[in-house]
Amino acid sequence: MKRQPTFAEAVFPIAAMLVLLAIGFGYFKFQPEPLLLLASICAGFIALRVGVKWDEMMEGVREKIDAAMPAILILISIGVLIGTWMISGSIPMMIYFGIKIINPAFIILIAFVVSAIISIVTGTSWGSVGTVGVALMGIATGLGASLPATAGAIVAGAYFGDKLSPLSDTTNLAPIAAGSELYEHIKHMLYTTIPAAVISLIVYTVVGFNLAEGSFATPDTTETMLNTLETMFSWNILLLLPPIIILYGSIKKKPTLPTIVASSIVAAILAKLIQGFTWSDIFASTVSGFNVSMVKVEGFNPENVIWEVTRLVNRGGMQSMTSVILISFCAFVFAGIITKASCLEVIMTTLMKKVRRTGSLVLSTVVSGITMALVTGNSYLSIIIPGEIFKDAYKKKRLHAKNLSRTLEDSGTVVVPLIPWSSAGVYMAGTLGVSVLSYAPWAILCYLGFFFAIILGYTGIGIEKLKENDLKTDYSENYKENVL
Repeated sequence: MKRQPTFAEAVFPIAAMLVLLAIGFGYFKFQPEPLLLLASICAGFIALRVGVKWDEMMEGVREKIDAAMPAILILISIGVLIGTWMISGSIPMMIYFGIKIINPAFIILIAFVVSAIISIVTGTSWGSVGTVGVALMGIATGLGASLPATAGAIVAGAYFGDKLSPLSDTTNLAPIAAGSELYEHIKHMLYTTIPAAVISLIVYTVVGFNLAEGSFATPDTTETMLNTLETMFSWNILLLLPPIIILYGSIKKKPTLPTIVASSIVAAILAKLIQGFTWSDIFASTVSGFNVSMVKVEGFNPENVIWEVTRLVNRGGMQSMTSVILISFCAFVFAGIITKASCLEVIMTTLMKKVRRTGSLVLSTVVSGITMALVTGNSYLSIIIPGEIFKDAYKKKRLHAKNLSRTLEDSGTVVVPLIPWSSAGVYMAGTLGVSVLSYAPWAILCYLGFFFAIILGYTGIGIEKLKENDLKTDYSENYKENVL
């Protein structure tokens, strides 16, 4: 006979998951997917203990995956979008002219702005840091500017763009976890992200104000990147059409999936007409991503392309989204089982007795997100798990799901690069040549986000309440209507 789990039973699967991820992923560097499945087994034991049958557990898993499937389709389509934008030259052209406008006299400020622009365009903080970030560090070295400050500005700018880009995996994942819609999630994040960005800009301007102006030679790496991109692609104003379609869809709140598909088709046509790629290469870019070996320009040798350029353009395709989709499925297995076992219901009932104000709920979400980020060092898990835990609590408080999705990004996505043992922290430090603890104080936006989230929670500013009709609407069905 089925019964409600005790509080200890309800907490056990989550505690087991945290321990497994902290030791297995954090210390031994095991892959997180099998660790999540082991945590799911722990959840299954509790489910059996309280009387949940195997078929019911599988039903819970299917419900979670079914609710997330429209957003997963978007993740796959974004892989297609990035691949076609790359092969069409749309992304390379914006990066090319973005680098050209850098003013070395304000290197720290420019480092933030350019990294943000590139990250918004590409949807990847890692790609932004690994390409223009490296070039910006070279410029900073030549200027004698503070390398920790420049590195911090690069990381902050990269994650600013990552948060607000509809191409970003975490920006798509947060609405999945919370049950909101992509574009309304991005728009709602402006309440916390813009103030954090403004303060960052002020600090970077003041810090860099005393840098002496003068002539400065562009580093060889940057010059090589520009020359290589110019050789590989032909620049044309029409290459702005694909991003304009996405921008139009965002402003007009058009369904996400058809907008992405339309932009991808236009980009594919431009790749044929302007760049001269074969249809075979264009279709290949939608699956495995663009690769410099596809370029057949006379006098161009793909083997001579420097790492900074290949790291920039060799990406996209449906296959690039495999990792985030796989870890999502594993997390949904865990979430589906503990939901059917009523673990989350027991935890939420206990939590709601203590959390009486919206601010307290937001604060609890922030603490949960940061804790998950510290324990796992993984952006995806710091979004998915707290999202599953707090989703019903926000609805019971009559709070719109986009409040949750925003807080998940403010306390998860942007916090991970500040953690020295996280994969993001290791990558940023290794790529930029500055330790995490050195650049972290300068990555201002990364910790101001959750600070403003807490302030908004307690003041009520930028907090949207659910309307009566919203309370009767299933989140997953609402999401499907907005994306399909």
